[in-house]
Amino acid sequence: MWNATGRPITGSAFEPMPRVVISDTSPLRYLVLIGQADLLPVLYTEVLIPEAVADELNQPATPEPVRRWMAHRPSWLHVVPLTARPASLSLPDLDTGEHDAILLALHLKADLLLMDEREGVEEARRLGLTVTGTLGVLDRAAENGLIELPPAIASLRQTNFRVDPGLLDRLLTADSRRRKK
Repeated sequence: MWNATGRPITGSAFEPMPRVVISDTSPLRYLVLIGQADLLPVLYTEVLIPEAVADELNQPATPEPVRRWMAHRPSWLHVVPLTARPASLSLPDLDTGEHDAILLALHLKADLLLMDEREGVEEARRLGLTVTGTLGVLDRAAENGLIELPPAIASLRQTNFRVDPGLLDRLLTADSRRRKK
């Protein structure tokens, strides 16, 4: 594997992220839209989604590039049926994808949950899950020299991804400082 500057990634320069990762709809959607979905198998050993997330990524309202990507989804993305729904755990304010991603992460004791929506992130963290989102994936990839962060953020800004512009500015400032070291 080569980083964005053309140098090979070695064990000491690149530390893999958690092994088992569950993704909600939003991170996959936006990574596909900006052409960065292939970062996931580089950063993570195993990427899983519940069937509800696969269904959301295939809805008619989903952008065509995402539906095309799902129609020919890569071998590293595994759709997992959610077989157990604990009666004692109620997540009423979340959509089905978020709900099932959290349940699957709990059931499989996932190392990381990829999720962007604030309510889902708060609930997942309340339940003890480690969570990052689209920006966290991009930042980690930039940190490991896999991408240049400014063009990725510029592409993300061209979508309907909702985020405080100040957060993007802070992320880019931190990335600039990191690259100067």
